[in-house]
Amino acid sequence: MTKIKLFGVREEDVPYIETWSTQHKVSVDLDSRLLTEETVDSVQGFDGVSVSQQIPLTEVIYRKLNEFGIKQIAQRSAGYDCYDFELANKYNLIISNVPSYSPESIAEYTVSQALNLVRNFNDIQQKTTEQDFRWQPSILSKSIKDLTVAVIGTGRIGSIVAKIFANGFGAKVLAYDVVRNEQLESILTYKDTITEIVKEADIVTVHVPASDENYYLFDEQLFEQFKEGSVFINCARGTVVNTRALIEVIDKGIIKGAALDTYEGEKGLFPSDQRGVVLEDALLRSLINRKDIILSPHIAFYTEAAVENLIVDALDATIDVLQIGDTPLRVN
Repeated sequence: MTKIKLFGVREEDVPYIETWSTQHKVSVDLDSRLLTEETVDSVQGFDGVSVSQQIPLTEVIYRKLNEFGIKQIAQRSAGYDCYDFELANKYNLIISNVPSYSPESIAEYTVSQALNLVRNFNDIQQKTTEQDFRWQPSILSKSIKDLTVAVIGTGRIGSIVAKIFANGFGAKVLAYDVVRNEQLESILTYKDTITEIVKEADIVTVHVPASDENYYLFDEQLFEQFKEGSVFINCARGTVVNTRALIEVIDKGIIKGAALDTYEGEKGLFPSDQRGVVLEDALLRSLINRKDIILSPHIAFYTEAAVENLIVDALDATIDVLQIGDTPLRVN
């Protein structure tokens, strides 16, 4: 019987893994640990490997997987920047990802965070806990339908975000993408540069992948161009935002607030239990404590539908490689 080793398994993954295992008559071994030099030897005797992690793999791990006869690593996420393709190719390992597991989930979360920012949710909650129940200008907000939304990146997720704002709220939607989606042009207006649209937008939301080109795409220079009083949402990747620059423009009063579901220094932290631990990252501590920033631990995708799709697509990719030598989800 085919045997697959799964690392980084969480409690919510188990029912979907067991269902897939039964349907495909494949033996699976569930391990909550990550794939590291300390755990790689446990792969010996298995046919395939699937992981869910952000930390990079050392050459020792690639080499040992090859020695154990492993042909692939199925990453259970869209992001795969933790992999060294040169090493993967050197040791004949196919890396796959799950590029689209529930774009609706992330889009819905993005819009909900935009609403929280515009409607001053953090401020209202704090005042309520202090038993300050007054209606006052500091928590007065605008209606979404009267605002302009800038969507940076109109792929699987960004396109849904644009549709929700345009069709659901009646907001004016502007967009930027290196590849324009003609099917969206009935509900939004594309602009030639990001700078052009952030100057007009009350809500700016980013949906681009992590890449060398997008590293610190949102830097001090770009943030300085934002419309005064606007809000910013990042449910994409932490490295597209210079966090210190973002804080500076919020402190200057240019941007009203931000919602960050990803953070440039999140590797090894999101997701993990840090209760009772003094975080060494002072920048992260400051984000957590700010009333004008909503921080969440890379959780926008986290719905039942997404968890199931991540499991099923990764395991399907594993079987594809074992049976036919490749998978449509290959990234290297």
